[in-house]
Amino acid sequence: MANSSSGDSVLDRLVRILGAFNSQQQALTVSSLARRADVPRATAYRLVDSMVNHGLLERRENGEIAVGLGLWEIVNRSASANDLKTIAMPYMEDVNQVVQHSTQLSILVDDEVLVLERLSRPGHAVNSASIAARMPLHRTSMGMVLLAFSAPNVAEQFMKRHAEEIEEFHKDFRRSLDHIRRNGYATFDGFIDEETTGAAVPILDYKNRAVAAMGIVVPRDSNQLPTAIAALRTAARGIGRALASVPDEGELRRRTQ
Repeated sequence: MANSSSGDSVLDRLVRILGAFNSQQQALTVSSLARRADVPRATAYRLVDSMVNHGLLERRENGEIAVGLGLWEIVNRSASANDLKTIAMPYMEDVNQVVQHSTQLSILVDDEVLVLERLSRPGHAVNSASIAARMPLHRTSMGMVLLAFSAPNVAEQFMKRHAEEIEEFHKDFRRSLDHIRRNGYATFDGFIDEETTGAAVPILDYKNRAVAAMGIVVPRDSNQLPTAIAALRTAARGIGRALASVPDEGELRRRTQ
């Protein structure tokens, strides 16, 4: 795609426009999109019109722009994410029945926790996680589990890139990761909301590396925590076994040849 005078391509601009939406701002004016995506307003109008025509964005009655169903359809064709969510859902429902609060499934993406699925109950504890939202690794129990059970260089590189943030918020970072590895789960009080406790376990592959994390949020000092962690660990083992039985793309090709 042709570059603009500023050197960025049309694709760069499209990605920035799509990235301007988040869980707090699900609909924006074109002017706001242009500003947040650092795209000239005239260019933003042209690109938005094109994406609306293709169903990637939608224009609401008040003129604001939101993510369209076409983009949702494309995203939901991701085989790996769909396999994980489909396999995990029955186990998440079991955990949710036990905990009676929020249960969520997440993966590690670009130094952040990406929430793939979330189940909630009426009256659940405050929980900032929402589907498709990204959260900081070092400030969530799911993120800490994902880091603790990632390849060794992943945690080390993360610490180098985010040294100042970690020093400010989580001075016992290395010790916490070691503790999580020894115990097989993470629990933290008041990481994001002072009144809640987050707990998470890794979903491991055959190398004992985290492919995902399952977590819960309960009221702080909840007496449910030991039972909830046991339920999480049982569910994570079940999901890991089920994932191991799903053939990869190479294996699928070999079976159909």
